[in-house]
Amino acid sequence: MAGGWIHNNTGCMFSGKTDEMLRLIRRAEIAGRRVLLVRPAMDDRTEAGSVESRSGVAYAARSVAGSTDIPPIVTGERASVVAIDEAQFFDEELPETAEMLAAEGRSVLISGLDQDFLGRPFNTMPTLLELADQVTKLTAICTVCGADATRTQRMVGGRPAAADDPLIVVGGMNDDRYEARCRSHHVIGTARGATSSPIWENLPDPSA
Repeated sequence: MAGGWIHNNTGCMFSGKTDEMLRLIRRAEIAGRRVLLVRPAMDDRTEAGSVESRSGVAYAARSVAGSTDIPPIVTGERASVVAIDEAQFFDEELPETAEMLAAEGRSVLISGLDQDFLGRPFNTMPTLLELADQVTKLTAICTVCGADATRTQRMVGGRPAAADDPLIVVGGMNDDRYEARCRSHHVIGTARGATSSPIWENLPDPSA
């Protein structure tokens, strides 16, 4: 096997990352390649046996507890294409695992959030982006102004989440706890549930 590479498909929530990954999987299958799609066990938004995009497209997947579980499954399935969904939820060994799979000549498709809800690099995603041979950065539509959105806004009770809120809260497919926002309208709340930025005062009332 030769010609391994890593393609990182990233962006904020609602940017179509999963749809793009599934499109690449379909292309690989048309080319006659064996594909394995894995997802983190902690992501329980959909059934463990599949990955489903917000547009309703689904594909069979294996749920794994950690990145070190991936190589044995790849070997058993004899997969030449390994797709990894929600990469930001995996452990710190994922970059090493991805590099090993690519060194074996496999194509590695990675999909994940590049930033957390505070706008910070998310877990090992910066390293995965650096290791990638190809990066596709997707944007969504800002729910406030309609501009290109590159950030994920978490809402708590109709207000921006605070910096001391939990880093990871897995939401459902139609969960309104998250919104896509542009840089100008991405807001970080305070521990009191107010806002640390005057930008919030100019936003529409979410209860209206």
